[in-house]
Amino acid sequence: MNNSNPPFFLAPMEGVSDLPFRILARECGADFTISEFTSSTALTRGSVKSWTKVSTHPLEDPFIPQIFGGDINEMVKATELLCDNRSVEIIDINFGCPAPKVCRNDAGAALLGKPDKLVKMVEACIDVSDVPISAKLRLGTGIGDDTAIEISERLEEIGVFRLCVHGRTLKQGYRGEADWSKISKIVDAVSIPVIANGDVVDAKSASACLSQTGAAGVMIGRGAIGNPQVFYQIKQEMGLINGKAPWIKDNDEWVDSDEIKRDFMARSWCWNRYVELTKLTETENKNALKRHAISFTKHLPGGSKFRGSLQEVKEINQLSKNVSDWLKNGANK
Repeated sequence: MNNSNPPFFLAPMEGVSDLPFRILARECGADFTISEFTSSTALTRGSVKSWTKVSTHPLEDPFIPQIFGGDINEMVKATELLCDNRSVEIIDINFGCPAPKVCRNDAGAALLGKPDKLVKMVEACIDVSDVPISAKLRLGTGIGDDTAIEISERLEEIGVFRLCVHGRTLKQGYRGEADWSKISKIVDAVSIPVIANGDVVDAKSASACLSQTGAAGVMIGRGAIGNPQVFYQIKQEMGLINGKAPWIKDNDEWVDSDEIKRDFMARSWCWNRYVELTKLTETENKNALKRHAISFTKHLPGGSKFRGSLQEVKEINQLSKNVSDWLKNGANK
């Protein structure tokens, strides 16, 4: 497939892709973001925590919530409830999560072992949905033959709008290498867009993935944790984006700085913007801030020692300031 301007997606990741981080990723070059995967049963029962996961803001456009579940009726109800929100443009269904707590309830990637139920579930959701339905898959369960090609063909037949395929099986979890050649076979088997996911962390791997799979675009998960600027960096190196990144604008020191200092500068801007967005979207939360603080300071010199100091910080504003000051000091060295 010849795609001169492939879209880049931020993967839905529990505890990572909250609303402020999704908006931040868009500002850093991501074309599409998807909410944290959310239990259909929790939504139908009115869980405030779960509905917060699928909240949005005008800065997030388009808004794509992702749901999972093992009960078809609950999935249908959740789809109907989400369609009541006029901001929802696409609903994504998760058949890719390998977490035991999800799979033991016959949900997530476990349903790759039950193609008939999986297709019936998606068809039922499509029947009641006012918006397009997409789906995220893995290659299979890892027991017996891979089922992703068969499932992808059947999902196309019933009207699924787009697929994302992670190049590992349920059994693999996140171990080993993503098999892009198997994603390529799915791309060849269907005519709807297929987004490739797995082991894309930089421009070299993004280019290789697109070339080997022929996919319509790429989804980045772990490579974007604490590093949302990866989208801009990839697009710049691939010649897909012009202009300066927001952390480079008005920064006279950028040109003369080494790679480590530039990393501090980019993360400093991203952290401060993330904190701003938590306030703007009224989703400020100490646990979320601490999780992201750990991510934003990983792989930086002195980061491990600094993260240890955060354990003693009790107040949310102090936590934000400490991380901001530490990143700023690193950028100014």
